[in-house]
Amino acid sequence: MEWEKTPAERPPAQARGPQPEGCLAVAIRIPVRIVVLVLVVPVRMAWDALVVAGRFLRDTVLRPLGRALAWAAWAVFVWPWVTLWRYALVPLGRALAWLGHVLLVVPAVWLYRTVLTPVGHAIAWVARGVGAAAAWVLGGIAAALGWVYARLLTPVGRAIAWLVRGVGLILAAVGLGLYTAGAWLVRYLVVVPALWLYEWVLTPVGKGIAWLAGGLVWLVRMIFIGVGAAFYWTGRILLVLPALALWRWVLAPVGRVLAVIGREIGEALGHAWRVAGHISLAVGRFLAKVLRWTFVEPVRWVYRTLLTPVGHAVRDLVLRPAAEAARSVGRATRQALTAARDSARQARADFRRMLFGPPHEPQPVDRREPTAGETRTLGSSTTALTKD
Repeated sequence: MEWEKTPAERPPAQARGPQPEGCLAVAIRIPVRIVVLVLVVPVRMAWDALVVAGRFLRDTVLRPLGRALAWAAWAVFVWPWVTLWRYALVPLGRALAWLGHVLLVVPAVWLYRTVLTPVGHAIAWVARGVGAAAAWVLGGIAAALGWVYARLLTPVGRAIAWLVRGVGLILAAVGLGLYTAGAWLVRYLVVVPALWLYEWVLTPVGKGIAWLAGGLVWLVRMIFIGVGAAFYWTGRILLVLPALALWRWVLAPVGRVLAVIGREIGEALGHAWRVAGHISLAVGRFLAKVLRWTFVEPVRWVYRTLLTPVGHAVRDLVLRPAAEAARSVGRATRQALTAARDSARQARADFRRMLFGPPHEPQPVDRREPTAGETRTLGSSTTALTKD
């Protein structure tokens, strides 16, 4: 039978196109969509109302409150530190830097230039002299050591090397003879008997043991194969075929029905959510129209027809003359302050002149070039060779 075949024995399923919907899907769709629409419309309208309220609250309350809190935080936490840094720490740092430069850097530079540099030059000159003397002494010692090495140590070393080389040749010849004799003895006393034992005793015994082990392994494998086949067919008949029948004839149809119901519910929810959105949009536009014609348009009419003319009249009759008067007072005040500042500056200059006398006039400098009235021309020259 077809349901008794394993998944590997069944032929592959052919590609199929979208199948037509059955009567079950059509019968479920309409009531489910009606019920879901009735349940979703209030939820969607409440959601849209919450969204509008949240946007209004964000634009009118939360955003200005956030800006005010940010400004207050800047004024309370940031601006005092900026003021402290700009008007206290920076001038104090500059003053400390100037004091450090005057009290530390300038004396250190003077000490380096006037004391340490001459002392360092003197020490360097003495060190150069000591180095030259040490180099001369070391050169003499090196020449003496070179003569000793060339005249005494080299001949002695060559004689010792000749003796060591002769002794080494003798020892090498003795060692080679001993190695040859030992190798011959080991070959004929150890290696040849071991090869004979391996070829004529151990190899036949090992082959017999391997043949027996292979037969035993084959027997055990056949026993396990028979037991495994018995367990396989027993489990297939008692477990796999009933489970396959249960899946194919019970669970799969129930799952298909549940899938159709779930798909229809999901599509109904999406359709109802979209329809509820259109309904909520229409209701919102209606309420916006009602609010506009009952509140916004009267307020706009009052602003245009009453408040705007009154504001223009107040601006033209009160605010502009007051601004002109304030600007006139400001100009007069600035002129008075400028005159007082000039008078104070002139009084300081007169007082300084009375105490210290008039300022010294700059002395004229003897210029080698002619003045502006006696510039060079083609007819007159200032050089000694062409002067008349």
